Amino acid sequence: MNVMFKDEHTSVPVEEGETYDVTIQDIARLGDGIARIEGFVVFVPNTSVGDEVRIKVERVLPKFAFASVVE
Repeated sequence: MNVMFKDEHTSVPVEEGETYDVTIQDIARLGDGIARIEGFVVFVPNTSVGDEVRIKVERVLPKFAFASVVE
């Protein structure tokens, strides 16, 4: 029985084209801000830790997503 591992088919909590209000929690190695939505990592360029921003999800991959700040 595979109870110790997270189900790899769990749905992703974000959708391309949708907007979300987030707080940037960390900075990635290449300088993008990192927000988390239900634990799911979203990379947001041109942000800093502590920024509270509205983002639009541009691309969703199985383990993370990319978004841009909505002005």
